[in-house]
Amino acid sequence: MPAEALSEGGLRKVARVVLLDPEDRILLLHGHEPDDPADDWWFTPGGGLEGDETREQAALRELAEETGITDVELGPVLWRRTCSFPFAGRRWDQDEWYYLARTTQTAIDVTGLTDLERRSVAGAHWWTCRELTRSHETVYPTRLAELFRRLLDEGPPAGPVTLDTEIV
Repeated sequence: MPAEALSEGGLRKVARVVLLDPEDRILLLHGHEPDDPADDWWFTPGGGLEGDETREQAALRELAEETGITDVELGPVLWRRTCSFPFAGRRWDQDEWYYLARTTQTAIDVTGLTDLERRSVAGAHWWTCRELTRSHETVYPTRLAELFRRLLDEGPPAGPVTLDTEIV
């Protein structure tokens, strides 16, 4: 396994993708604890930087691995957040950057998932803003429905917005 890049504060550097299709639906993955499918949540594609890759390179690589989607126009960083959560028997402390991306490719191919991802990703769904707003599912970041609505109404922010730190 390649070495993961860490920020100056020792946090795992992560690139996430807010992927929108031509109908302005957002792609979320359905994850769960590897040994407890009932402990589940929805999240944006993405993951940790490997070696000396840039966040942009990591965003595109992770998106391709997790979804098979490679026909992507990567846009600006929308949001940044620090988070800490338990998963698969360890604590993950992360510095996450969320990139806006657009695609016309909506078919999902999960053959590129890692072993841990195969044991913890149950599927994917293209969500409308209305579906996400009305959902009672656990979604990360926790304010995603509100952030998604603002993105659709106002467009990308002038610069990355720092989200509240989330510690689960």
